[in-house]
This record gives sequence, structure tokens and C-alpha cells, in this order.
Amino acid sequence: MTETEGMNAKQKLGYYTNKFYEDALAAHGKGELVCWSSSIAPAEFCETMGIHMIYPENHAAAVGAKHGAIEILELAERKGYTMDNCSYSRINLAYMDLLVEEKKTGKTPAALAKLDELKIPRIPLPDIIITCNNICNTLLKWYENIAVSLNVPYIIIDTPYVHDWPIPQYTRDYMKEEFKRAIKQVEDVCGRPFDYEKFVKVQEQTQRSVAAWDKAMGMAAVVPSPLSGFDMFNYMALIVCARSNFAAEDTFTTLADELEAKAAAGIDAFKGGEKTRIAWEGIAVWPYLSHTYKALRALGMNMVGSTYPGAWSIHYEVGDFDAMADGYCRMYSNTCLDNKVNVISDVIENTHCTGILYHMNRSCKLMSFLNEETAEKVKERTGVPFASFDGDQTDPRNFSEAQYDTRVEALSEIMEQMIAEKKAKA
Repeated sequence: MTETEGMNAKQKLGYYTNKFYEDALAAHGKGELVCWSSSIAPAEFCETMGIHMIYPENHAAAVGAKHGAIEILELAERKGYTMDNCSYSRINLAYMDLLVEEKKTGKTPAALAKLDELKIPRIPLPDIIITCNNICNTLLKWYENIAVSLNVPYIIIDTPYVHDWPIPQYTRDYMKEEFKRAIKQVEDVCGRPFDYEKFVKVQEQTQRSVAAWDKAMGMAAVVPSPLSGFDMFNYMALIVCARSNFAAEDTFTTLADELEAKAAAGIDAFKGGEKTRIAWEGIAVWPYLSHTYKALRALGMNMVGSTYPGAWSIHYEVGDFDAMADGYCRMYSNTCLDNKVNVISDVIENTHCTGILYHMNRSCKLMSFLNEETAEKVKERTGVPFASFDGDQTDPRNFSEAQYDTRVEALSEIMEQMIAEKKAKA
């Protein structure tokens, strides 16, 4: 009997998410090593060596979703971090300073106390930093700031930008050397040799978790869909922070079973209200997650397609460093425009979308700068209309409910007109 037996997927998500943070705090209290890691750095290395993982991007998203961002963002800006910096980084760097202040004075700063009141999970300060620039280069300086401020080891896994397909062997070779160097650095931090036997077990678990994630997210393709893309966003917390342990496999296996049962019973995410289906390109607007969802639902627009959850669908043959290198290179945001167009178009076609909404995210410039050109190319290939809106992943000051509502209403009208015209021609 497992500790989660009898729980549904939503209950498991809450249980494991809380346990993830509680275990890290407990480990830190016992003097065990804690790592702050970027979201798509290879977790397998630290997991193998028993280092507890914390993901600042994931934690910053929680701060935004629970409406705790404004004050902590203003703290970062008073320290000189401009609003043009990624809001995840500003939240994390300000949060780090609050933890340091608490440690030095023995008193909880007012801003940190407010986050505690909002039940935002506490995270311990790190003993080691690891980042991988396969999603963006902002991470390099952000995590360097952390490492320098706290005087802790900093491991960088440098990832070549992918222009050619299939990924060239020289790119894989470069990544394998980066992996070897990272393993050596982890060995130095831990003071013991890397456990390659356990590494294989961690890889196997990672692949089981990813397979369960893929199966659950694949249910979005059912018409009408039992899964809303906003549920994808919520469940993403575990594929980010727990893909190398059983928590993710357990939760996503249960979720896939639940979704399959709903689909078999003809139950969709809107309980019969799905009129149109759209893809969402970009990160969620965490402070306005409820509004962005409800505005779509009111129009019968089910968001079922997104490239974002697929970023953690990292497949490789266990024990094959070439395959693992390939898997961590092919992040959607680490590839050329042509591949971006292909990936988005495939999402639209595979999930049967009749439109796409682009989040012009002030924080995530890498994902947003190409959106105008990408949108035109995707429309040329798929024929589906698109709309865009201005926003931010965690800074609520960069989002307008009125603008968002106007844009999605316009997209809804265009889609419904196109569907009506298609039926008239049939």
C-alpha cells in the first residue's frame, strides 16, 4: 500500500507538490545538499547523488499564481533590477535576499511573512547551483548572481543552439562533454564518485514519468477533449520538479486513467460546452490564470494545444549518452524558426485546433520576439487564424483583462465564421 493509494490525480498533485518542498526544507535542516536548478537542466545528475532539487522558475510561478508577486517584484526593482528583466528572475533574486536577511537577523522580513500567509511554499537556500541554457540565456546571469551572492558552486551545462535537423553528431559530442564536466563537478561537491548504477535507475524512472506525462497530455487530442490546457499548466509543476522520481509517474498515470475514463463516458472538460478548440503559444499568465481560463470558457473555447508542456517530454534511450544529449538539445526554444513553425503546426493539427492565441510575454523575450513571424508562417501552413495579447508570466502589471477579452472574442468570431463557411460548402 502506497501513501497515495485511493487519491485522485488532483489530490496526488497537491500531496506531492507539498511533500517536494517539505522534504527539501527537512533535508536542508539535516545538513543535506540542496540544489537550485533551472527547469530543464538534467535533473538526473543531482538525483543520482541524492541532492535535493529546487526549481526557482517553478517557485516564482507559484508566487505569481497565488498573487504574491507585486511587493516582491518591487523589492527587486528597488535593488536595481529593471522591469525589462524576466519576472521569474526578479522574484527569485528578491526572495533569495529575503531568505538571507532572515538568516542573518533571525527575524522574518515583512515581505516574506506575507508570502507565508499566502501559503506559498518555503524553499531553503542552495548549496549548489546548476543551469542549462537550452531554454534561454537569461538563466546564465540570473543563476550567476545567485552563486556569487551566496558563494556556492555554479555548474553550467552549455547547450548549442540547434539550426540543423537531425541534430548533428558534433552537437551531441559537445553536450556529452558538458554532461561529463557537470558530473565531475557534482562529484567534487559531494566528495564521492558518481554512482553510475543508480544513474541508470534514475534515467529509467525519468523515462517512465515522461511516458506517463505524454499519455495524459495526449488526451487533449480527443474531440471533445476531457482535458483543458489550463489543467496542463497546473500539472506541469510535477513534470518540472519531479520527473526523475516516482511522484510524477504516479500522478500522471492516475491522471491518464481518469481522462481515458471521462473520454469513454463522453465527458469533456467543459461538460458539453466545447464549441471551438485553440492552441496557446507561450507561458501561462500565472497571476491571471483564472481570468484567462474563464474568458475562454465563456466563449466555449477549449485550449487543448500548447508547446509549453511538451518542453519536458524529454525522451532518450537509457544508458545512451548520445540520446540523452540529443534529448536535452532539442528544446523547442533552443531551435530555429523553421522547427518552431513545424512544432506549433503539429500541435495545432494533432489536437484539431481551429485557432491559436499567442502570449506576447514581456518576460520571456526568446519565446515572444519571433511570434509575429511565426504566426504568419503557421497560418500559411495550417490555415488557422490567430490573435495575440500582451502579458507577463508573473508580473500582473503587464497584463490587461480588457485587451485579452477583446482579442479572444475577435478570435472566437473568426473561428466560428470559418467553421460555418466550411459547413456551408460541405
